[in-house]
Amino acid sequence: MSFDTIFAKVEKYYTQKISAQGPTPAGVDWNSAESQELRFTQLLRLIPTGEKFSINDYGCGYGALVDFLAARGADFQYVGFELSEAMVAAAKRLHPTSRFVTSLAGLPVADYTIASGIFNVRLDIPDDLWLEYICAQLNLLRSHSSRGFAFNILSSYSDIDRRRADLYYADPLFFFDHCKQHISPKVALLHDYPLYEFTITVRL
Repeated sequence: MSFDTIFAKVEKYYTQKISAQGPTPAGVDWNSAESQELRFTQLLRLIPTGEKFSINDYGCGYGALVDFLAARGADFQYVGFELSEAMVAAAKRLHPTSRFVTSLAGLPVADYTIASGIFNVRLDIPDDLWLEYICAQLNLLRSHSSRGFAFNILSSYSDIDRRRADLYYADPLFFFDHCKQHISPKVALLHDYPLYEFTITVRL
């Protein structure tokens, strides 16, 4: 199975989600606005408080991060990247002054890039191929960031009886080591917040 096939499967899944649920946290497969915002809070620990910055939102959905940053008075320049045309159409309606793209060719190098939730839903893709896919995507996050990037994934420390067969539960220590060994020595693993996942920040 090629990465293009994986992209197509992921795009179809999220297009169906937003078509059914609209531009809401449920439309990007989150349980609530509160959990969505808690994830943003962890990812944005990458960025020093009070700093002006540019940011790529990799897997931006309907652009909820724009509202989150604006509500906190951040001084930022934003570009959202999303595979689903339906997601981007919703994002543009909600945030007409922000930029959204569906091609990596249109994604600039920003100070920071964040990816929230894009590695969780593996559908019927085998774990070993999904892991290879994630590592390739981390290289893309690195190549589109000048100062750092952050991402989150469901944790292998999650309760076994609560897991879903179509989701990917990652070993946080593997990804800490992978980023430390192959991308940057400045890596932080955040696993101290009340969700069944972890966040990794990588400063460059």
